Amino acid sequence: MATAFETPVIDTIAAMTIDSVERCHMDERTLILARIAALVAMDAPAISYLAHINPAIKADFTAEQLQDLLIAIAPVVGTARVMSAASHIAQAFGVALALADSEAEAIAQAEAESRGAG
Repeated sequence: MATAFETPVIDTIAAMTIDSVERCHMDERTLILARIAALVAMDAPAISYLAHINPAIKADFTAEQLQDLLIAIAPVVGTARVMSAASHIAQAFGVALALADSEAEAIAQAEAESRGAG
């Protein structure tokens, strides 16, 4: 596992995010709406959305709310940005699902090995 020293960029971004959340007085749902809208507006890559999947799930943010958000901001940011965001969001979910599957397989394998060794 990488230490904090080996991942200075990720560590800095994580620290900035934590600081931002601690200083923000928005509820979780409003905060995630604002962050996703900002990502769409700047045509952020899929990896940026990936970092917001768990917070969105924790805030009970639904796919329907995501669609509503994209519909609401389309006249402001433009259809090209919204379509790009939809693609990037889909990619982020694909990566998240692949990571979850990989983690589940690793856990299952570790449990199987521990049963076999015991």
